[in-house]
Amino acid sequence: MNQILVVLAPPRSFTSIVSAMIGQHSQMYGLAETHLFCAETISEWWQECNVATFDMDHGLRRVVAELFFGRQTEITVSRASGWLRRRSHFTTGLIFEELARKVHPRIAVDKSPTTVLRLESMQRVYCAFPQARFLHLVRHPRGYGESVMRCLDERKKLGPLPPKHWLLSLAACPSLSAKDVQAGNHCSDLDPQRSWYALHINICEFLHLIPEAQKLRIRGEDLLTDCEQSLVRLATWLGLRTDSEAIEEMRHPERSPYACFGPASALLGNDRSFLRNPALRPERGRLHALDGPLSWREDGEGFLSEVKKLATAMGYQ
Repeated sequence: MNQILVVLAPPRSFTSIVSAMIGQHSQMYGLAETHLFCAETISEWWQECNVATFDMDHGLRRVVAELFFGRQTEITVSRASGWLRRRSHFTTGLIFEELARKVHPRIAVDKSPTTVLRLESMQRVYCAFPQARFLHLVRHPRGYGESVMRCLDERKKLGPLPPKHWLLSLAACPSLSAKDVQAGNHCSDLDPQRSWYALHINICEFLHLIPEAQKLRIRGEDLLTDCEQSLVRLATWLGLRTDSEAIEEMRHPERSPYACFGPASALLGNDRSFLRNPALRPERGRLHALDGPLSWREDGEGFLSEVKKLATAMGYQ
């Protein structure tokens, strides 16, 4: 069960649609967001869920309901909660191994954005699954920033945000440090380029110690717009079938069992906009420029030099 795929990316980086695309390959199985590796045990995972500013438990409960109880309903999601509660003393790695065993011989795909907040969370994956593959999924910092700001505006329509809300930490991280994003720190200056930089640096620091054969960086925009070539490259790296039929299946993320809203008590587990419209939309992958003023800044300033340097290294211009 060591051969799993973990997608490493900040939120608002195409993780939902890309993971669902990968999961539609006949040799893969894309999970909803489990957020398992942010804790050492299931007991600690429940504690993290209790203080999270989003519905962190929805994805894992939907996955357990689907895999162990056959479908996702109010009844099976309730049974999934009990299944997890009875295993509170289990490590999160052991629970993920149970999920991977259930979908075997398909390879489980995890895409939980909380994993990249802490180096220890990513290291926890590697310790539990030393043969794991890691896909570093990147998005242009301008597209990322605009997405964060749109999401923040939509969320504000529902009422005031809690002080440590995850969207505030992305939109107004006070420094270029992932520790501030992790802690939920924010300032009055809205500039999501700082969280983009901090989280990608965190990922790069972790991947520096991972063998070359077990890691791959790919631009999300390429997976959406240059679909066939990028999917063939990804499938080849994973050692999967690359015939036209297999690649065509990956063009249909909407066929994932987690590409829709779940029952009321476990509604999410993926990005809301993806759940509303999970089909592949190439127009979402348009490329942006690194030069020029940023739409979310009132002073007309552009990207910080550190951000431009890192984005250039990732293939953006």
